[in-house]
Amino acid sequence: MYEKRTETPINKKRFYIRLLKHFWGILLLILFSLLIGILGFTTFENLTLSESFLHSSIMLSGLGLIEKPSSQNGHIFAGIYGLYAGLVFIASLGILMSPIIHRIIHKFHWDENK
Repeated sequence: MYEKRTETPINKKRFYIRLLKHFWGILLLILFSLLIGILGFTTFENLTLSESFLHSSIMLSGLGLIEKPSSQNGHIFAGIYGLYAGLVFIASLGILMSPIIHRIIHKFHWDENK
């Protein structure tokens, strides 16, 4: 996916396209994660779609629950979804930062005289 150490660093246009592809991947991951949360809160807590969206988006942002779940299954889902949401947040940062960090490191190691 990325250029090797012996290859010339890509130009700015291709780098911005790579960043955009990573951004779209993150967006798909977040939308998929929202869908999981909406389905879970609707199923286990009998919330409306708008309430489920609110709970899911707040949990994905890392702020936690708005209100305590009322059922035991809701507690279990909220706990598992909270752990999942934390991993999605960390993975999203990693996916977004990886092309930037790779470009910086590649520029440090690139020898123009070769």
